[in-house]
Amino acid sequence: MSWSGFKKSMNRAGTTLLQKTGQIERTIDREFTDEEVKYKTYEKECQALHKDSKAFIDAMRAMTSAQARLADTIDVFYGAADKSSEGAMAAHAYKRAVEELDTGIGREMDAPYRQTIMEPLGKMNAYFPVVNEHIGKRNKKLLDYDAARSRLNKIIAKPSEDPTKLPKAQQEHDDAKEVFDMLNEQLIAELPQLLELRVPFFDPSFEAMIRMQCKFAEEGYEKLSAVQRYFSDSVRDDYAAGQLDAQVEGVLQEMRELSICGAS
Repeated sequence: MSWSGFKKSMNRAGTTLLQKTGQIERTIDREFTDEEVKYKTYEKECQALHKDSKAFIDAMRAMTSAQARLADTIDVFYGAADKSSEGAMAAHAYKRAVEELDTGIGREMDAPYRQTIMEPLGKMNAYFPVVNEHIGKRNKKLLDYDAARSRLNKIIAKPSEDPTKLPKAQQEHDDAKEVFDMLNEQLIAELPQLLELRVPFFDPSFEAMIRMQCKFAEEGYEKLSAVQRYFSDSVRDDYAAGQLDAQVEGVLQEMRELSICGAS
């Protein structure tokens, strides 16, 4: 930072301190404040959306990978018992189905998801540092304007013997006000426009997300439905009647009766 920049920073810090103690009047711009609050909310939501979107695709990858490992273990269990049984064939079919789903996530969903959702969100979030820089500059110029106005009012209230002080203070005031007004009016005009553009910007991404989730769900249903043909028609009825729970309890009871599982 240059010496002049350091000096300006110190002067602005001093102005802020004097404003906090009530010695310098602070300019309150309700219109800008309202727009800034809306913008900050939008910024926070976009950043959360980007984070959650990444978490979603990571969770989808983790789910299909875990499902594939689960299917592999089930296939080993049933295959080791009787490779020709309906259960073994169902386990093997389940393994193939979930492996295809796991592969499909990487082949059919990763790239489109990145292109239609993650990249647009990243581009939108990239604008915020630029906008925040303009807001920060506006706030600094506001401090300069408030300080110049305070100096001018003091000279008007207590005229100096130096006749050049008042015109100089007036010019500094007018210059500071002009710069601040320009930045302030630009932000008041453009912040609402930025927010209004959010819906048309996110429309394609939202539609793409729904379509991809729908396609994944349809493929999952199709592949897993094919596994059901290895089960007897009575399984669904047994489940509805609560008989499957009874079967599980029956097998657990047999395990408890084994010496190695029984209570000591």
